[in-house]
Amino acid sequence: VLENFVDENDWFDFLARAPATRSSTSVCLTLDLTADQIKKFVSLLESEDVAYDIGGYRDAPPSIRIWCGSTVEKADLEALCPWLTWAYEEAKSS
Repeated sequence: VLENFVDENDWFDFLARAPATRSSTSVCLTLDLTADQIKKFVSLLESEDVAYDIGGYRDAPPSIRIWCGSTVEKADLEALCPWLTWAYEEAKSS
């Protein structure tokens, strides 16, 4: 689901560019936003009760991380994608 979303949106990319080095459970992603805009992006999703604790690791470049482990259904990720677009557009315009 997230691979398709990345392919369809040029403002979104995997932090680990090489597929062999990507985690399949804690998926780290970069956005075409400043560090402050990414903080806003994360805050927007939290304020809408869409996603919690998705800010990137403190020592990582500005990014987000999405848990995709066994407790997450494909439908959950599909439902998240439109929210990612919404939060990106909101953060980018601020």
